[in-house]
Amino acid sequence: MRRTVFLVTILAALAPAIAAPVRPVTEKSGGFQALAVLQPGQWELRPRTGTAEKKSMCLNDMRTLFQMQHANAQCTRYTISDDPRSTTVHYSCARAGHGRTTIKVETPRLIQLETQGIVENAPFAFAMEGRRTGACATPQGNASGMR
Repeated sequence: MRRTVFLVTILAALAPAIAAPVRPVTEKSGGFQALAVLQPGQWELRPRTGTAEKKSMCLNDMRTLFQMQHANAQCTRYTISDDPRSTTVHYSCARAGHGRTTIKVETPRLIQLETQGIVENAPFAFAMEGRRTGACATPQGNASGMR
C-alpha cells in the first residue's frame, strides 16, 4: 500500500514535466534549444574585452560556435545545461584539448558567447558578442568558415 501511494505521488509530481509540450529543434541546432532560434548566415563576433580582432563567420550549423578553438578537431560533447535562452557544453578532443562554452541568446540575431579551455597545451578564455549581419557571402555558405 505504501509503495503504491509513493509511486502515485511521484507520478503526480512528474506529470507536468512529462506532459509539457516538446519544443521542436532543427538539425542545424543539433537539438540544442537555445541554438534552435538562431538564424544561420553571416555572423560577426566581437570580443567584449581586450584588443582581439573581430571575426566574421558564415554559420549554417550553429553548433560550430561551441568549438571555436578546436574547429577542425573531432570532439565529444557533454551538455551541461540547455534551455531556450542559454546552452552550456563541455567538449573534449582527443589529444587536442578541451573546452567549455556557454551561449546566451538575446535575440535570434544576437548572442553572448563565453568559452575557456585548453588548446595545444595552453589555456584560453574569451568572451564575445555575436551578431548576425546578413546572408552568407557564398551561395553554399561554409559551416565553419572564418574570415
